Amino acid sequence: MSVLRPLDKLPSLNTATILLVGTEDALLQQLADSMLKEDCASELKVHLAKSLPLPSSVNRPRIDLIVFVVNLHSKYSLQNTEESLRHVDASFFLGKVCFLATGAGRESHCSIHRHTVVKLAHTYQSPLLYCDLEVEGFRATMAQRLVRMLQICAGHVPGVSALNLLSLLRSSEGPSLEDL
Repeated sequence: MSVLRPLDKLPSLNTATILLVGTEDALLQQLADSMLKEDCASELKVHLAKSLPLPSSVNRPRIDLIVFVVNLHSKYSLQNTEESLRHVDASFFLGKVCFLATGAGRESHCSIHRHTVVKLAHTYQSPLLYCDLEVEGFRATMAQRLVRMLQICAGHVPGVSALNLLSLLRSSEGPSLEDL
C-alpha cells in the first residue's frame, strides 16, 4: 500500500487501463459495464476501487487514467476522494486524473455544493465532468467520453498526449475560479 505512480509498471501492448474510484459500487459497476460495451481498438481494462491506496499487488496493470467519482448527495463520497488523493503521485495530475461529479441533476438533494467540487478539481489542475450516472443515456455518453480519454492517456491516439487533452479540456471549461 503506497503512492500510486503512473510509470511504476510497464505498459501492456494495445491495452488501456482505467481506475474508477468512488463509494457508489453499483454506479461504478454500471459505468464500467457501459465502458466495456464501447467499441475500442484497444483492449479495455476497468478496475474499481472504493478508495486508495490500492493493495500492493504484483499483478496490477499500469493505470493509464484515474477517475474519482464524487456523488454530490454524499459528504462521505467527497471525504473519501480527498483522502484517496493523498495516495496519488503528483505526476498523475499531468493529464491522467479527472473528477466525475454525479447527482447534480437533483440539486435540492445535494449535500455537497458544486463549487466545492469545482475547487477540488481546480486545486489538482484536473478536469471536472458532470454526469447523472443513474440515467442510462447519460451514463452511456459518459462511458464513450471516458473511453476516448483513456485511449489518449494510454498513448493509443497518434499525435495527442494526456497533456494535450488536459490543455484542451481546461481551455473549454469556461471562466476560472477568480472570474466567478
